[in-house]
Parts: sequence; structure tokens; C-alpha cells
Amino acid sequence: MSWEAWFTLSLTALTFWALVKDWATPDVLFVLTAAVLSALGIITPTEAFAGFSNTGMLTVAALFVVSAALRETGILEYIGQQVLGSVHTEHSAFRRLAALVVPLSAFLNNTPIVAMMMPMVIEWCRRRSVSPSKLLIPISYMAILGGTCTLIGTSTNLVVDGMMTDEHKQVTQSLNAAKEAGQEVSAANRRFQDGIRPMGLFEISVVGIPYAIIGICYLGLFRNRLLPERKELLEQLGDSRREYLVEMMVQADCRLIGQTVEQANLRHLPGLFLIEIDREGRIIAPVSPEEMLVAGDRLVFTGVVSSIVELERIGGLAPAADPEYQVAPGQQRKRQLVEAVVSETSPLVGKTIREADFRATYNAAVLAVHRNAARLTNKVGDIELRPGDTLLMQTRPHFIRANRNSTDFYLVSSVEDWRPLRSDRAWIALTLFGMLLILMTTGLMDTAVASMLIACGVVMTGCLSAGDARRSIEWQVLITIAASFGVGKALQNSGAAAAVASALVDATHAYGPLAALVCFYLIASILTEMVTNNAVAVLLFPLCLETAKLFEVSPRPFLIALMLAASASFVTPIGYQTNMMVYGPGGYRFGDFIRAGLPLNLILWATAAFIIPTLFPFAG
Repeated sequence: MSWEAWFTLSLTALTFWALVKDWATPDVLFVLTAAVLSALGIITPTEAFAGFSNTGMLTVAALFVVSAALRETGILEYIGQQVLGSVHTEHSAFRRLAALVVPLSAFLNNTPIVAMMMPMVIEWCRRRSVSPSKLLIPISYMAILGGTCTLIGTSTNLVVDGMMTDEHKQVTQSLNAAKEAGQEVSAANRRFQDGIRPMGLFEISVVGIPYAIIGICYLGLFRNRLLPERKELLEQLGDSRREYLVEMMVQADCRLIGQTVEQANLRHLPGLFLIEIDREGRIIAPVSPEEMLVAGDRLVFTGVVSSIVELERIGGLAPAADPEYQVAPGQQRKRQLVEAVVSETSPLVGKTIREADFRATYNAAVLAVHRNAARLTNKVGDIELRPGDTLLMQTRPHFIRANRNSTDFYLVSSVEDWRPLRSDRAWIALTLFGMLLILMTTGLMDTAVASMLIACGVVMTGCLSAGDARRSIEWQVLITIAASFGVGKALQNSGAAAAVASALVDATHAYGPLAALVCFYLIASILTEMVTNNAVAVLLFPLCLETAKLFEVSPRPFLIALMLAASASFVTPIGYQTNMMVYGPGGYRFGDFIRAGLPLNLILWATAAFIIPTLFPFAG
């Protein structure tokens, strides 16, 4: 190998080691690696950063926006309620997700599926006090496994099939010319021609479905042992955050009416405890999980802000201290949650919220009250306010500006990450998302163009604001994906990838085609962790054909193995974009993917070595 190949391999290995050791974030490391390779002339500056204009990377960015629109309009909350709402255990949630994600991924692009499911799962985990790190890696792996079940399940399959089609045309023309010239066509040549014929939609399913089932069984049995137990940042902070007393009234149009406390999920919001129910003056305490909710119930909770936000989003629950505080549906986005500390000179001191006529004075409704070193037990409206009490309020947008310098309050600030749902735009977001799936499934429009049009559509129709759209994009994920293209190009340009693959192939010549197939799977599986799966497929395709010719066997088993292995990116977060998507939200470290993915890769490697030659014989 040339010095460029050795240097590229060494630098790539060093980058992986730095990721394992958490020396820097993935985006910084890959941008640095691409820049160094470009500075040494192994790749051009254009090649180093061409990934930033790559259509795949741009598609991911657009799908982040579309997914945010589905979340902001409440669609994901509804889907989550239907898929996971009645599920109470992590194991049951895993089974429901597997039954949904794997079939969808067999026919649709993996990225929007993971983008859609991820916030829904995080929300369920918050409600059930389950660490999202137990389910997010499995979702990514499910999407990858589902993509191996049909020809259109992943772009890798389509790339390989396209190359098979072109090669089949050339071989057929060559053999036809030989026949016309009176030359005899050998059985080996006919076997080779048949082995590269274009694939049917479900031809790979006979291998892909058992392959996926084995992968799902592995995750079901071992994920609890292999995956970390990590809390989200908000949950980590929750124990030390202010604990408020909250009182909400069940109004006549509330969807919770007729449900038990358990069915309404009021017992599963983390950091929130239902103290009592006031039903027409009759106090129900302690509250049984089987207690049925009726209109007019006043629910008294104690809890942290993140859980109070979830309560406030339930339609038909109003602040009990001021139940007449209503906002017209078209004005719902003009509300905000604000925290403010009562000052010593405030006219509120010594008065209850009712006595202060709070709504008329400040055009705001008090949701909850916090008092340091004291656990409040009175109803919110009956609490006599003191200096230093913290109020959680639902206000109009101008409240902070109007009261920032007021002597009535200290430290007036908005509650971060709280936004009311744009439920009146839900049907628009759902229609646009349906259009996206149709365009991506039928191929009527380029995937990147379709996703960008729909992303712009959700913003233009008011499903998502432009600011929220920008904030919804995971820039670290995009930068890492884009920079990794440059590193992959360096592996190809320097000859490093081809040299490694050729050496491994040469080592199997004496052991027959099965050893070569096992070797090819291993090569593709390793390279796909460093290079994009499509690049691996393109790189190894000619080597598959040459090996089949050498052994005078059908190339089809080798090509099936290449399709499966090039998609089998489980060991690193950077090998596949859905892994990168769950990397940050799951709070994962680089080593978590190695611990969970390496055994899965080895199991699937053994599975492929047994199933592929059985169902696709080398004899053709």
C-alpha cells in the first residue's frame, strides 16, 4: 500500500479511538480528520466537504423539521397514545415497537420512521420513568433490520440491484455475441449470467425476514444487560428542581372524563404526585388508581415543572385557582409559561390568589406555587402568599416585558421548552407527511427534493414556526454525517479500502466459496462502520463478481451477503444515520454501540453464513 493508504487507515483508527475515549464530540473529530486528509492532498477540499451538499444529509435535515411538525401539532402524541398508551412495561413497549418499526422499514425509508418514533418513545419513557437509553438503540436497529426484508427497504439493496442490472445486460450481450459467432457458452458462464439477473421485490425476503427475526430476538433477550440505564438531562435535574403545588380542574370537555386515574396516566408522570381529589367539597385522599374522573373534579398535585407542563397540555384541564382563564383556539400559540418570585414589596404579600384577583390584575393564571423549605398542602387558590414564593403562571406574551422591572416580582423568566400544541394544524401536518411517504415510496420525485418541499410546506402552513424549524435540526448529527463522507472518500482515493479487501479475499482462495462469502460479509460489515453503506456496496461489488468467477460459482450468494452486510451497521453510531439520530437523545457513549452491536453483528454474521448458501446455492 502507498503511504497515503497507510496514513488514512492510521488516522481513521485514531479517530475511532478518540471517539471511544470521548476526547471530543463526533462532529469535531470528523471535521478535523477530513481537514487533515485534505491538507495532505489525499482528498481535495471539494471532496473533503462535499458531504455538506450531499442529498442524503440534506434529506435528514428536512426530516428533522417534518418530524418536529408532527410533534408540535400533537400527531406524535396521538400515535404514542395508540401504540404505547396502554403499555405499562418496557418489555411490552419493545414488542409493540418491533411490530411497528420492522414492517414499516421494509417498505419506507428508515430515517423518517426513526425520526417519527424517537420523540414518541422519549415521551413514553418520561411518563413511565423508563430510561430512553433502553429503547432508542433498539429502534435504530429495528429500522436497519427491517430494511433488509425487501428490495426497496434500503438504498443499499437498490444500489446493488442497479449494478446487477447493468452487469447482466453487458454479460447477456457478450454471451449472445459468442453464440452468434458459433462459440459454445460454458455452464459456468450461464451460471454467472443467471446469478446477476435483477432481483425481485421479495427475493431477498427469504433471507432478510429470518435475519430480522433473529436480530429482534437478540434485542428482546439481551438489551437490558447490554444497554445502559441513563436518564435524560431533564430527569437528572428533576430531583433538585423546585417542587410546586398544582391544582387543576377537570372541565366538561376534558378527554379524561370517564377514565380512571391509571388510564389517564396521571400516576406515571415523573416527579409528580396526585395528593387528593376535591369532588364538590368531598376530599378523596389517598387517591386510588381505579378512581374514576368526573367533570368538576379539582386535582391537587405536587411536582416539578417538566411534569406540570405535561399536565397543562391536556385539553380540558384548567388552573383551578382561576378556571375561567380561557384562550381562544386561534390564540393558543400566544400563551406562555412564566416563573416569577414574589417580592417583599409586592401587593400580593399576605393575600391569597383569589383575594388578589390575580387574573384581572396581571392577565395571567397561577398554575402552581413553590415555597422554599415548606411543602404546601392547601389548595392553590387558598395559599396566602409570602415574599420569596415562586409562582408558575400561564400568561400572555407581553407579561415578561411588562413585569421584568416591576417591584411586584423578582426574577421573571419564561419556562424553557414549553410550547402549546398546534392541534388546529394537525390535519395539515398529517396530509403533508402522507404526501411525503407517497413521494418517497413511489419514486415520483427525488427523496431530497420531496423532503425539502414538505419541510417548507409545514412551515408555510403554520404547522411549525421558522424558528422552531431551525431549532429542531440536530446540527451535530448533520455535521458528523457530512464530514464522514470526506473520510470515506479518502479511504477510497488512497486505495486503503481496496487493499484491505483484496488481502482478505486472497487469504480465502484455498478454502472454497463459503470461506470467501464469510470473508466478504466480514469485510463489508467492518467497512460499513467507517464508510457509507452505499460506498461499501459499490466498492465490493466487483470483488464479489471476480471471486465468483474464480470459483466458477453463482455470484448471487455473494451479492445477497453484500446487501445484508453493508446495511449491518450496529457497532458504531457513525456507521448509519439512524444510529446517529438516537446517539444524543439517548445519552449514549460510543462504547454503548460496541457493547450492544458487536454481539449482534457476530450473530448475524453466523446466521448469514448458514442461511445464504442454503437458500441461494453456489451451484445456482
